Amino acid sequence: MKFQVLDIIPHLKNPVTGEIVSTADRLNQVVETARHAEELGFDSFSVGERHAGEFVSSSPTTVLAAIAAVTSRIRLQTGVTVLSVLDPVRVAEDYATIDQLSRGRLELVIGKGNEVLQYPLFGLSLDDQWDLLAEKYALLRTLWRKESVTWSGSFRPALTEPTTTTPRPFAGSPRIWHGSATTLTSAALAAKWGDPLFTANAIQPRENYKVLIDHYREEYERHGHDPRHQYLGSGSGAGGVFIADTTQEAIRQYGPVYEGLTAGRNVPGNNSPFRDIQHAVAEGPALVGSPEQVIDKILSYHSLYHHDLQSISLPTTLPFEQQLEILERFAVDVIPAVRAAAPTTLWEAEDPFGGRPEFAGATEPDAAAAVTADHALNRTDNAHVFAH
Repeated sequence: MKFQVLDIIPHLKNPVTGEIVSTADRLNQVVETARHAEELGFDSFSVGERHAGEFVSSSPTTVLAAIAAVTSRIRLQTGVTVLSVLDPVRVAEDYATIDQLSRGRLELVIGKGNEVLQYPLFGLSLDDQWDLLAEKYALLRTLWRKESVTWSGSFRPALTEPTTTTPRPFAGSPRIWHGSATTLTSAALAAKWGDPLFTANAIQPRENYKVLIDHYREEYERHGHDPRHQYLGSGSGAGGVFIADTTQEAIRQYGPVYEGLTAGRNVPGNNSPFRDIQHAVAEGPALVGSPEQVIDKILSYHSLYHHDLQSISLPTTLPFEQQLEILERFAVDVIPAVRAAAPTTLWEAEDPFGGRPEFAGATEPDAAAAVTADHALNRTDNAHVFAH
């Protein structure tokens, strides 16, 4: 298994102490965490995007550019790029710039976002959110794969003159994942294109996410895509990872913070049923406990999901030094055991995108073209399966 650190950059008071860091400090913590994550051997670092609520992640491209400047090997991802409210031309330009700055380390994760207030902010209707996502993704995909693009659609002015976005990505189109949290639609869109899926696995019982994952796998197969590229990422529960010597000690230390944050979250349709720490540890996706407890929780989810990439988030209302201690302990005490028990081809030699960054060889021809060719070949080789 591979490992990602995700920060959607919430900017909240510690519910126990009432303390909160400045916006400048909070943003710099993200960059410093990414630098430490690379040193500790994490595989990727992901920055979220929100345009409403208690977050300071409205400009993930800026934060990722800062991270690119202080790292050299860790892959850079988003969690998620809220493509439904953005202009695909600008997304293509901005993220290709980060891809160039990082020399091919970018992989995008797109979605429609789960903050409904974002849509009126950008003059869009929430009723159009899924149509917006599908149309804008098709255009973004085309802009990164082709030059001299002409296009027309329903939600932005047509590209009537041949358009080539600049800069071009570093080594062909970056890989694009699809974030999925509550409905089958994102899972179906990922499967339609033969792209990887990232399940939020954040606040609901695991069975809810399993429904989305199963739908993705069924649709992926129905479309005839090469199963070698059917990668899956998984989140780790809202609230953040917390590790102590024993699970009882982790619950004692972190329980008041977790429960304070959960009690303060009152967003209809986006509230966790795991309101107390005991329930969250026993049955929810929260990675809170001893190293052994956390290892067992991840592997129990892997037995159900068969995911390739595990995402974690730090408890960002805690003192920053404590966050880094948790990050290091996770890297030392958890990652090696899970890697050994759950191998994956993601970002390895068998994965065309594994060689995409400069440090891994900058794959030629580009990885996206190789995957597209594999999908087409799989459909040809199994034409009897897809004939009806």
